[in-house]
This record gives sequence, C-alpha cells and structure tokens, in this order.
Amino acid sequence: MATTSKTEKSVIVVGIDDSDHSYYALHWVLDHFFAPSASNSPFKLVVVRAMPSPIAVVGFPGLAGAADVLPYVQPNYKPIASDIEDRVKETCSSKSAKDVLVEVAEGDPRNVLCEAVEKHHASILVVGNHGYGAIKRAVLGSVSDYCAHHAHCSVMIVKKPKIKH
Repeated sequence: MATTSKTEKSVIVVGIDDSDHSYYALHWVLDHFFAPSASNSPFKLVVVRAMPSPIAVVGFPGLAGAADVLPYVQPNYKPIASDIEDRVKETCSSKSAKDVLVEVAEGDPRNVLCEAVEKHHASILVVGNHGYGAIKRAVLGSVSDYCAHHAHCSVMIVKKPKIKH
C-alpha cells in the first residue's frame, strides 16, 4: 500500500469501460469515499478508461483490408474519449467530488490499470464485475482477476446487485 504524507491525499483509481458495471463501481466509490457534505475529501480520484489500439480494433497489421479501415477508426477515438470524460466529470460533479482526474489510455485494460496504479501511487484500485461465467471469463480473460494478482495496491471488485424479478 502506498504511503502518503499528511498533506498528500490517498489516490483511488477506478477503471471504466462502456458497461453499466463500471459506472456502478464509480457511483459506489463516490457514495462511499466522497461524502457530499465533506468539503475536503482525503482522497484524490483518478478514473481510467483503457481504449484498445486502433490496430486491435481492425485486426493485426498486414491483415488484408486493415490498412483501408484504419483511417476510419482512428478519428472516432477522440470523440469517444471526450464523451467518456464528460460523462465521468458530470457523474463526479453530481456527487460533489472535486479532486478528480480522468485519463483515457490506449492499450489492454489489465495493463493500463496496473500502470495507472503505479503512475499515481494509488492506495486502491476499484473495478466493476461484469459477472461473466467461467467459460466467457476463460475466453475473454478477467480484468479484475488480473489486477487482483498484479496491481501493487489493494483491489476492490464492486458487484452490481442482481435485479430481482
């Protein structure tokens, strides 16, 4: 766990993707670590969104047609990053969280989040749980599982409650 001086705030990194699970985790952190009545929270919040590289989206380099599609994919990254930043800032503002940094980084979410923990000397990393079954998790991999084993801080996996029918 990162040590901090009395004037330095502890850093919480929250991983975001386009899922409701990750935004639920962000709301959970804001509700539990950033009290609306507190004018000066002891925490700094860093929200990180990992975007796959454009090559990963269209396929491997050298793949037939990949070079033709790449110019159409790359321009979409900037507006997506801006939309994510706006949504996160609006969410944080609505919960009165003031000391917030939003980062969008290119790469595999597992690596991006662990690198963000190191870069910001985070005390805790928070990720949402998608609730994948064993087969889907084996095929896709689990960001939360990877981070729990490789991040150099405590890792909190926030589960969105199941909706009762």
